[in-house]
Amino acid sequence: MSASRLEAFTDGVIAIIITIMVLEIRVPHGSDLASLEADVPVLSAYVLSYVNVGIFWNNHHHMLHVTERVNGKVLWANLALLFWLSLVPFVIRWINDTGFTALPTAAYGIVLVAFGWLVFGVRVNGSILALTILCIVGGYAFSGLGLLTASRARTLEGVSGLMNLIMMPMWLCSGVFFSYERFPSSVKPFIRALPLTMLNDALRAVMN
Repeated sequence: MSASRLEAFTDGVIAIIITIMVLEIRVPHGSDLASLEADVPVLSAYVLSYVNVGIFWNNHHHMLHVTERVNGKVLWANLALLFWLSLVPFVIRWINDTGFTALPTAAYGIVLVAFGWLVFGVRVNGSILALTILCIVGGYAFSGLGLLTASRARTLEGVSGLMNLIMMPMWLCSGVFFSYERFPSSVKPFIRALPLTMLNDALRAVMN
């Protein structure tokens, strides 16, 4: 099989995966921005997934442009990558239907870790069992945080607003997208006290 045929097959599967991902998101019932607040967590998961899929597609495209021969091992490796990639719409739908509860959130993390291991060569030098337990415990911890937040609000819009107020600093400061070591030392104690920072540090300690 030529590299161009494998690339065309992969491009078609990725296009279907992206289409399914966006179709799994519920359409808001209202026509104003407030009606979008309840969907912000799922939309955030969609954006993160879209970026991951886009990075894979871009790397796959450049890799095949320098590939001279495709054998059976390459075909099966490519199918394994597409299998994990195809699970992303499933876990997004699960999160969308059940909310950010423990098991769906942990499943999303496990899919991304497995995807990173196969696609980007992310190595898990520690225990896979420990990594799985951390994902599940982290899911339960953030579910508890969500329930605690929901108990303090009287309306659904209030819950969404409070969750965004709590989660946005963690997404930006906890080392999810970039290292918090670049922040000023005066704010590092606050950043290290964030639940997501603790979870990220624990996951990195197991994986590295």
